[in-house]
Amino acid sequence: MKKILILRFSSIGDIVLTTPVVRAVKEQTGAEVHYLTKQPFTGIVAPNPYIDRVITFQKDIDEVVEELKNEQYDYIIDLHHNLRTLRLKRKLKRPAKSFPKLNIQKFLYVRLGWKMMPDLHIVDRYFETVRHLGVNNDQKGLDYFIPESEEVDVTSFLPEIFHTGYIAIAMGAQFATKRLPLEKLEELVHKIQLPVVLLGGKEDELTGNQLAAIASSNVFNAAGKCTLGQSASLVKQSVCLVTHDTGLMHIGSAFKKRIFSIWGNTTPELGMYPYLPGEGSELFEQKELSCRPCSKIGYQKCPKGHFKCMNDQNIDEIATKVRKAFD
Repeated sequence: MKKILILRFSSIGDIVLTTPVVRAVKEQTGAEVHYLTKQPFTGIVAPNPYIDRVITFQKDIDEVVEELKNEQYDYIIDLHHNLRTLRLKRKLKRPAKSFPKLNIQKFLYVRLGWKMMPDLHIVDRYFETVRHLGVNNDQKGLDYFIPESEEVDVTSFLPEIFHTGYIAIAMGAQFATKRLPLEKLEELVHKIQLPVVLLGGKEDELTGNQLAAIASSNVFNAAGKCTLGQSASLVKQSVCLVTHDTGLMHIGSAFKKRIFSIWGNTTPELGMYPYLPGEGSELFEQKELSCRPCSKIGYQKCPKGHFKCMNDQNIDEIATKVRKAFD
């Protein structure tokens, strides 16, 4: 039996986006699949039944190099493709393949507006790294596995009005230019007028508290109160998901949820839009803005100062479509 090492060090969404490759490699080759990532992301990959062993490091790959050398891998599949993975592959001296990162095309798109990115999702670019193994995309989408201990019992966690259904809103994103401002979130929650569960990390808890304080009893702030697995469970049990370009968007896709994704400074053309989500999913973006994308990742404030990519979002349209999804 072959032994294959898959590399993806971070982050939440990027790791979830590797799961179709993990599944296809395991099912189509029967190989023993190992996965190397950074320690904080262990919980995303450890429950995955298509992974035989998870190996992690804290700060530097040298922590695990000798351990990896002893495994004598048949192939290394590099789905991160940076200087650290290059250094690791040189140390391991095993056959390896890296996914096309397209940094030049991204640079030209972001800095000059030249649209040279292929019309190809990053998942399909990931699959280019395993084609030589005879592995093909099974078109089953993303995976996310929630440990039983992190499954949320909605009837005990949420007030009674949420028990018959709720909208999940993922408020977070690493950078401010990927998030709706508080006043826009307030407008959205007010116009949805349905049970809403707010999701996010500790860094989103204050925003969630502010929203819950100014909204009616139909808003429950779960941000900062849940682990990632518990947040995923709440997404899984929701009617639909409203989200920015962030990790929970991809987790929602794994559960085939109907996703309403709101795009700020980043664009779907960068290849990381919801992958095979639920029927009726939609993207909301200000396509006419010449300053988008101003970054492939994001900033903590709008470089132009106007933040039109989020301030000009049609909240009425988003709220109307969310309400229809609830019917």
